[in-house]
Amino acid sequence: MELIQNNPYRIAGILSNATERELQKQKTKIKAYSKVGKEINSDYDFQDLNNITRTEDSINKAFSNIEQNQDKVNYALFWFLNANPFDNTAIEYLKNGDKEKAIEIWEKVTQNKDVNSKNFSAFNNLGTYKLLSKNQDEIKEGIEAKIKLIESEYFESFVHSVADETFTIDNEKQIEILVDELLTQFKNQYSSSETLQLFSNCNGSTQNYLSKKFTEEPLHNIGSQISSTKNKRKDNKLDAYEFGLSLAANCKDDLVTLQSLLGTTDLKYKTIADQLANEIMQCGIDYFNESQENNSRDNYLEQAQKLTKIADRIAIGKLTKDRAKDSLASLEEMKDQEVNQAIALLNSIKLAYDKAISEIEAQVSQMLMSMSYNQTINYTKVDKMKANCLDWSKVVEVISNGISMNDVATIQRCSNQSKVSEYKNLVDFLFSKIGPIQINKVKYLCYWKDVRAAQAKSTAKKIGRTAVDTATSANEASGGCLGEIFSRVIGFVVVIIIIMIIGGILSLFD
Repeated sequence: MELIQNNPYRIAGILSNATERELQKQKTKIKAYSKVGKEINSDYDFQDLNNITRTEDSINKAFSNIEQNQDKVNYALFWFLNANPFDNTAIEYLKNGDKEKAIEIWEKVTQNKDVNSKNFSAFNNLGTYKLLSKNQDEIKEGIEAKIKLIESEYFESFVHSVADETFTIDNEKQIEILVDELLTQFKNQYSSSETLQLFSNCNGSTQNYLSKKFTEEPLHNIGSQISSTKNKRKDNKLDAYEFGLSLAANCKDDLVTLQSLLGTTDLKYKTIADQLANEIMQCGIDYFNESQENNSRDNYLEQAQKLTKIADRIAIGKLTKDRAKDSLASLEEMKDQEVNQAIALLNSIKLAYDKAISEIEAQVSQMLMSMSYNQTINYTKVDKMKANCLDWSKVVEVISNGISMNDVATIQRCSNQSKVSEYKNLVDFLFSKIGPIQINKVKYLCYWKDVRAAQAKSTAKKIGRTAVDTATSANEASGGCLGEIFSRVIGFVVVIIIIMIIGGILSLFD
């Protein structure tokens, strides 16, 4: 730990409870050595610590830092003092590089014991040495020893051994000073959760101060992130999805820290969590609306759902949770909006067609019931009436206006295969009824296959209907039995021609 390795007492070459006379004597000696460039060593450099380089500036600064009583106490808590025979023996071992023996002596008078007049210095010395460790469990023990000392009634004895007898100190304030210094030392070494764990053996007042220290920064960070995201979202709603994801990611660690410190029932946690959730949710809403308005080809519905689900996991308050659930329900309803609308439009056309066909067939049935023995129905005309029962040009125009290419692209990505299958069947039905030119106008509806085959079939049907119409006209002109025979012959030839045409055209697509 830097504060121990370069402690002013160490640079000065003294223990923290050195008398004023000893301090001044050492000051004179060390400065004199420094001026003539003589190497300066101290019995208290301790072999187990890092090497120390003393300069005139560092020496002056060290003695300056331990002039005031409060500073003496602050730095003494990160150094050693010799207040009794136990300390004297342990420090001699440290001078000789035998840290295990020194620790053994201090642990013997502190483990499972309360702080008293004979061991208060041992608590400090052991704590200092434990803080030098790389092992987090030992560091935790070092912190516990320091806090236990400061909280005890014998901390006053410690203070008076390193500062003036008249100096008084606020124990609780001193704990805060110690904690602040430790947090500074740990800042670049440990994560927030690891740092908190190092203090886990400390009591309620220390934990409360830690909670305050650790919540101030995360609360500020999250608040700043929310404010920044809100401004960016208002300026550029099309990128609000990315803003929402970044906001959630950037606040994750701070939110976890707050939750571990405060718990989800704490008012401060609830407030900041709901604020964060609402902004993430709003990013999803604005992104969805803007993407829909601009006919975006992105899967903006699923992306909006993703942000809302993140917000729902973060939210604590009932109002925010309810808002998230309502938003998810609305998005779920809109999930298959394009395919549902396309199916509804195509199905309305099919229903209109089926109704028209039913009406024609009902008229034919009625005519059959009222016809005399020698009367017949011209079924060719009936078929023509059925083929033209709807204004297919108008139908194509309605479909072009009602189903866009972007809608079809969305339908193509739809995961509801049952609805996609229903859509495909309705498109196939439509293409079976309209002509090749009309098919060409709405061919984008059929994204799963080439529409040229459908156009070829439609062309063949049209030719067939024209030929049959011609035959029918001949039948009507010739009249009687001869006309009927002629009609049948012509009809047979036409059928043969149609089969040949269809076969020839379809062979192009093999």
